[in-house]
Amino acid sequence: MKGRPKPGEATPYYFSFIDRIADDDIISVLERQSEETAALWSRISEETSRHRYAPDKWTIRQVLNHLSDTERLFVFRALWFARGFDSPLPSFDQHTAAGSAHADEIPWERHVEEFRAVRLATIPFFRNLPSDAWVKSGTASGNPFTVRALAFLAAGHVAHHVAILRERYL
Repeated sequence: MKGRPKPGEATPYYFSFIDRIADDDIISVLERQSEETAALWSRISEETSRHRYAPDKWTIRQVLNHLSDTERLFVFRALWFARGFDSPLPSFDQHTAAGSAHADEIPWERHVEEFRAVRLATIPFFRNLPSDAWVKSGTASGNPFTVRALAFLAAGHVAHHVAILRERYL
């Protein structure tokens, strides 16, 4: 059972990301988005990847590192719930993760390779889920999520940050 997440499959805050995805076929969205972002990353130079649009904002490298980390997180949560684990998962503080990653010390091309590898693992994970797994749910960060909502969050979160990159960075 795929389709779009319904209200209650995630808290309203997360629907700001989920609603960025218009297509109901999330696997196709993830595949297309992988190709589209690869084209975007290829236009960003090593020098440009160090750009931040304001002193207190992340560099482009930090943004891409954040996208890789967060996609891993969404997929881990989806795996946890899809496989029937019912213990709640802890919160994820993006600023703690970003501060510990030292993303600006890693060459741009390695960030690009990492995001590509993460997405290449995300797609078959969701493609191979049994139909009943899509509506399994659990709690993470004190919030309810279904596996289906997490799949849409993976794509919607990337769409959100790509829009910011295009508007404010590039």
